[in-house]
Amino acid sequence: MRRERLYAWLRENPTAVDSAGALAAAFVLAYFWRAPTGSPDFVLGVAQMLPLALRRVWPAGVFVVVSSAALLQWGLDIALFPSNIGLLVALYTVAAYGSRLESWVALGVGLSGALLAVQRYWLPYSTPTSGVLVVIGFFAGAVLAAWTSGDLRRTRLLHLEALRDRADQLERERGQETRLAAVAERARIAREMHDVVAHGLSVIIVQADGARYAAAQDPAAATGALETISSTGRQALTEMRRMLGLLRAAENGPTATGPDALEPQPGLDQLESLIAHVRGTGLPVELDVRGQARPLPTLVELTAYRAVQEGLTNVLKHGGPASRAWVVLSYDTDELEVQVTDDGRGSAAAGDGQGHGLAGMRERVEVSGGRMRAGPRPGGGFEVLVRLPFPVELAQG
Repeated sequence: MRRERLYAWLRENPTAVDSAGALAAAFVLAYFWRAPTGSPDFVLGVAQMLPLALRRVWPAGVFVVVSSAALLQWGLDIALFPSNIGLLVALYTVAAYGSRLESWVALGVGLSGALLAVQRYWLPYSTPTSGVLVVIGFFAGAVLAAWTSGDLRRTRLLHLEALRDRADQLERERGQETRLAAVAERARIAREMHDVVAHGLSVIIVQADGARYAAAQDPAAATGALETISSTGRQALTEMRRMLGLLRAAENGPTATGPDALEPQPGLDQLESLIAHVRGTGLPVELDVRGQARPLPTLVELTAYRAVQEGLTNVLKHGGPASRAWVVLSYDTDELEVQVTDDGRGSAAAGDGQGHGLAGMRERVEVSGGRMRAGPRPGGGFEVLVRLPFPVELAQG
């Protein structure tokens, strides 16, 4: 753990590391080389060591300072000394952290310096052919090795930067997908709440109107209507609490929200209960199942259930007195057809203009990959027709 913290500190404080290295190199140079303080040798040696403290902050500037000191050393005909290694370090730094143009210019300067060093410190003391090519190869090889190492470092840094950018992009995309999923879940919960509230309140309103008219003449019928209102309100309240529990879970993560929050979504196996409940309001409803009934995907069953619920709710709201409704489920090879019709006033009935039931149902059906048609029937009444596809494998099972 301590070693990891040390490595992290070294990565986060490169200037401090370079400063310590430059000071240590200058100290070693002054102690072992023993050049007189203030002499040109000492000054030029320090000038090629201390600027390396800023090599990663100002790579091109440090290279200019160090190479200028080396050029002055060459011009004064001062012998090579250990601090000349600073020129190779500065060249490596420019190749690794400088711009591409600065890197190539520094390489040209380094190779030129290698040739000048051979010309100054080797040719005057040897015959023209005695190992000159070997010496040139040595100096040029040192320059090329420093520059190549820096260029490889640059490539690795660019690769790491590309990986970080890719990771950041994936993180942003994941966050965006999470937000979109949350929005979709909120929309689904909103549709569920609309279905629950619209159906429950429609039943309550119909029963309340019936109880008001029957209170004077048939108290027993009024009592039955009030019982229906009570049970419908409790059921709607239970479903509302479940929906709000799901909404809280979507906001705060998966938490325990009580048994109601874990209640399964309604499906076609509860359709008889829904129709019986609607019949209890006084609306005659007939159910006809055609074809071979079979288990379907949860989304298909939920969509079909809500389509029937919304269709019957519209009949209760707009059908008028003495209206009747028919629900037909038709199982085809790869499709379920849901048809809800009535003989009431349908779209001719007055409304408050605030309903979103059919629009929400259409969205739900389209999410399920289905199609929906809704409109007045010829001769009166209203029809809702929904077709929901499902995998063919279910029909073969």
